[in-house]
Amino acid sequence: MDELYRAIEEKIRAAGYPGEVDGAEIYDDICARIEDKEEGAYVLMSKTGDEIWYEYTLQVMEDNFNLSVMVIHTQEKDYRIDFDT
Repeated sequence: MDELYRAIEEKIRAAGYPGEVDGAEIYDDICARIEDKEEGAYVLMSKTGDEIWYEYTLQVMEDNFNLSVMVIHTQEKDYRIDFDT
C-alpha cells in the first residue's frame, strides 16, 4: 500500500500543488466516503481545512474504486490531478 500512497503524493506534487499531502490520508478519506455507496460514478467533496477542500471524481466498483480526477481547491488556485494519465 505504501507504493500506492506514494503514487498519489507524486501525482499531486507533479500537478504543482505546493502544500503538504499524505497519500494514506487521502486514500482513507475516499474509502470512508464510499463505504456505503452503490456501484457507480460519483463526485465527492471533502473539506480538509478552512481554506482547502478536495473534489474527487471516481468510479465505485464492487470491491474497489478508480479515482479519475482529484481537484485541490485553495483560495489562490485550483490544482487538477488526472490519475488516468
